[in-house]
Amino acid sequence: MISSIQGRKEGFVIPSAKTVTKIVPALTARTQFGQILRRVKKNQERFVVDRRGEPQAVIMSVEDYLRKFVTHPSAALAALRREAKAKGVDQLSLREINLVIGRARRERRRAAH
Repeated sequence: MISSIQGRKEGFVIPSAKTVTKIVPALTARTQFGQILRRVKKNQERFVVDRRGEPQAVIMSVEDYLRKFVTHPSAALAALRREAKAKGVDQLSLREINLVIGRARRERRRAAH
């Protein structure tokens, strides 16, 4: 588990003003992705995904990203948020998302034939 990693490279912490950034190997990020996402959302943590000693990606919350790196959040993103919330799709489970994607793919295949 990521929370039990201490004193090793993958548990390295990069201090920041209010946010904690942790470096995790790509394999750990893959196998603990759900836990990482929960921590990102709940604790506003950031994770740098490391592969063979080189940083490859950053995992952070959308709110944190918009607050820190986007000077003017796009109107399109705001519209998407409003639409998702109005339709109730901002609360879909992974299973429900996969069902919606499957339906859309089947419809697309039917339309193509």
